[in-house]
Amino acid sequence: MLKTRVITAVVALVVLGIVLFVVPPLLAEITIGVVVLAGAWEWSAFLGLPRAAPRAVYTGIIGVCGAASYYFLPAASDLVLQIAFVWWFVAFIWTMFFPTPIPLFLRWLCGALVLVPLFVALVQLYRIGADKLLFALLIVWAADAGAYFAGKRFGRVKLAPSISPGKTWEGVFGGLVIVSILAVGVAQWTDVSLAVLLPFCLAVAALSVVGDLTVSMFKRTAGIKDSGTLFPGHGGVLDRVDSVSAAAPLFVLGLGWLRLV
Repeated sequence: MLKTRVITAVVALVVLGIVLFVVPPLLAEITIGVVVLAGAWEWSAFLGLPRAAPRAVYTGIIGVCGAASYYFLPAASDLVLQIAFVWWFVAFIWTMFFPTPIPLFLRWLCGALVLVPLFVALVQLYRIGADKLLFALLIVWAADAGAYFAGKRFGRVKLAPSISPGKTWEGVFGGLVIVSILAVGVAQWTDVSLAVLLPFCLAVAALSVVGDLTVSMFKRTAGIKDSGTLFPGHGGVLDRVDSVSAAAPLFVLGLGWLRLV
């Protein structure tokens, strides 16, 4: 299982590097859009839709919302990302009270709240600089990898057993340790103060955990373990971008708040 995860991760990194640093910008942004649409298709499975046609309609709705946001970028980005920031705070509170019934209309709405700001944030980061987008992803990956290995080795206290029984507080702290090391390394290579960078990275990493738990909450409600099978050993698109969907909007907003761009 670990070998499969590693091979898939390496292949995905190569493809990501090509998208971010080789292909023309328009094609890169289209690729980001396609990935988000794939996530919308997977989210449609949470809605209990019986056939492919209704699922395609939901995917199309997310696509239209994303296209509208794209058309008005960058003017609309702040509003979209601020809405996302509020949503993820609400989601954080929500996870504390799960299991709770999730009405169908909320499943439809929350898909848009997760996926449209994700698209806006990723495109905005790419336009600011591919290195900034890569850094945001590295924070999430470091938190995820640290949590995986620390949880395997030291995990005892469950983080949210009703949502994701395998996650532990020890895993969360392990992920934050790895993110701290990443922040120290980046501070050494840039002119950004560690006093600014460290809490910023830790906040992004902590919110990535909320994204993971929130999407897991919807999967559990729908009785689904993995959102898809596109990435062997990793699941589907949503399984890979759930953490990023919460972290990326905060990362973009934080760059502006802290005047890092």
